[in-house]
Amino acid sequence: MMNLRVLSATDVKRALPMATAIAEMKSAYAQLSAGLAVAPLRAHLDIAPHQGTTLVMPAFLPQDGALAVKVVSVFPQNTQRGERVINGVVVVLDAETGRPSALLEGSTLTAIRTGAGSGAATDLLARSDAHVLAILGSGVQARTQLEAVCTVRAISEVRVYSPDQAQTAAFAAEMAGVGPIPHNVRPVVDAATAVRDADIICTATTSTMPVFDGRDLKPGVHINAIGSYQPTVQEIDALTVQQALVVVDSREATLAETGDLIIPIQQGLITASHIHAELGQIVAGMKDGRTHPQQITLFKSVGTAVQDAIAGRLALTNAAQMGLGVLVDL
Repeated sequence: MMNLRVLSATDVKRALPMATAIAEMKSAYAQLSAGLAVAPLRAHLDIAPHQGTTLVMPAFLPQDGALAVKVVSVFPQNTQRGERVINGVVVVLDAETGRPSALLEGSTLTAIRTGAGSGAATDLLARSDAHVLAILGSGVQARTQLEAVCTVRAISEVRVYSPDQAQTAAFAAEMAGVGPIPHNVRPVVDAATAVRDADIICTATTSTMPVFDGRDLKPGVHINAIGSYQPTVQEIDALTVQQALVVVDSREATLAETGDLIIPIQQGLITASHIHAELGQIVAGMKDGRTHPQQITLFKSVGTAVQDAIAGRLALTNAAQMGLGVLVDL
């Protein structure tokens, strides 16, 4: 008889500490860029009647023996229902036998692994003296972006903006002083106020239009952009992309999926060669990252299944050691 370990959102959060997750993301990105991972482009199911998308994301990392499939749905209209925008599950499979080993609550895992990806990029690309962080967005993803950046840089000031001012204020009050996050977390009235003079910017929104003006950027700023995952959705304006050293999680996926790059390419403002590197190439020393203090760097992530596979393996290993979750007989 087989046992399946079922991990709740609380279990996943306990089993995936951010600092460890960041280190694991670097390894996953390096394997992806080296061609060692099996990770086909995710399947998109358009749920048009409800303005949602369901994604199916499998991956196998032979080096780690990490095999998993994630099914995740993104329904932006859920905010009007008082429900989460992102819902999903991750099935971790035994790489030797293919049997299901664990079922993990997926939105928490997605948020942590996405934050950890930005943490890895920030560690590799942001200035070492960066201390002012701007967060655009105030949802679940924004929380882990904030935690991850504060894990790898000594942040002393955080500015938060989203259109819902009440939610922004609640976000700032909730996150101030938690773990590595400074007490100085404050809501601001608009995106321009948030990004001006910021050393690091994280965009974690469901906006279909650019959320800040590239003319407001400080030289030397590093940007993590995670919101746009569809060709028609543009969270980052073309000016920012043009003036930045652009690093992506997956060249193939970003060129197929994100309007942040597809739209300026279609407009003739950049070409695909404007992408400097995949983050895994920088992890492995195959490409340089930041080369001078005034350089603007942009990490554009659409998310890859290798992140889910390695995060799922880590969460299952830690959960088993900690006695977390519920064992179900199959």
